[in-house]
Amino acid sequence: MLVHALIREDGTVSADELYTVAATLGMSDQQVRLCVKRLVAESRFTHEGRGRKAVLHATEDTTQALAPNADFLRHAFRQDAGLAPWDGVWHLAAFAVPESARTARDALRETLVHLGGAPLQGGLYVCANAWEPYVEDAAHRLGAHGALTLLSTTDLRRGDTREPAELARRLWPLQEIADRYHHLSRIAQPRLDRLTGSAGLSPSELLTIAVELAAELTRAMEPDPLLPPQLLPQPWPGTQARELIARCWAALRERDDGEARPTLFRLYADITREAADRATR
Repeated sequence: MLVHALIREDGTVSADELYTVAATLGMSDQQVRLCVKRLVAESRFTHEGRGRKAVLHATEDTTQALAPNADFLRHAFRQDAGLAPWDGVWHLAAFAVPESARTARDALRETLVHLGGAPLQGGLYVCANAWEPYVEDAAHRLGAHGALTLLSTTDLRRGDTREPAELARRLWPLQEIADRYHHLSRIAQPRLDRLTGSAGLSPSELLTIAVELAAELTRAMEPDPLLPPQLLPQPWPGTQARELIARCWAALRERDDGEARPTLFRLYADITREAADRATR
């Protein structure tokens, strides 16, 4: 997450900046070196130079991987603003991948959960959002598209349970997800206080705060199926946590000195600006 958060507009990561921010976060140089070595071995980055003068270059797959996460965050803010009400449609995906393609089968299962799916039966998953483009893209990449079946319904029952909010409560670990957002709020509030205070913050301190916020936001949102508000208990802690994150990013943007900023900084700043603009209309 740290390395991804520091990718700049040209796809590079400065090793000097990486080591500086990592040290502020309490990470050792050895941890950073091992992380970089692993990312290069996995073909997520290429490496040029040595030590703190080195530069990492993100591969195309790595930079493209940031876009879907931005899409999900933008959708979450739209839900918070009441602009993405649920249409009552459940979206289902089923697959039957043979044992000989076990790796692809496991990867597809993990992808469906990452996209907000909950298992109904073996090989059958349900989502409350229109996830078809993301599911099909993943299936194509994994060579499993021919084994994928997509369908939708407004009549979903599990046993005798058919009320949508009760189904959501039974299918997804909502309390666990809520607890993650409570933790995110506890992390974001003191950083917002620092960002809106009168004390000056160095560029490395600002980057550190941005990385901390991005990491905690990722931890909270990755297991979140982004259920529509109609299916969630109210008030939902995710709404409050994202509102705090938006205020943090607005404060970071105000302190921006005009220098090149990481891609993640720009993505989050743009999304939160959109949310703020909607709130003031």
